[in-house]
Amino acid sequence: MAGIDYRALDNIIHSRVRLAIMSYLMTAKSAEFGELKKELNLSDGNLSTHLTKLEDIGYIDVTKKFVGKKPQTTASITDSGEKSFRAYIKELTNIIGA
Repeated sequence: MAGIDYRALDNIIHSRVRLAIMSYLMTAKSAEFGELKKELNLSDGNLSTHLTKLEDIGYIDVTKKFVGKKPQTTASITDSGEKSFRAYIKELTNIIGA
């Protein structure tokens, strides 16, 4: 029996909050900051920190604009993010199946 290679799991996605964000965006494709905050039950600071980390690695795009006088931040999953998420799920499945 081959050993379990836990190192194959993507450390960026493996964080509970980032996993939740990526899971949400895999279905929604994009979501406004307030929607993510509400649906994932996160604070502004916590969500912002994790969005930045995902954006820095290229898994999501974050766009900021004003709607009227109110700022609006939207996160969208990138092709790279989708590919990495699918690879993460595959590796997790391999570990669980082992």
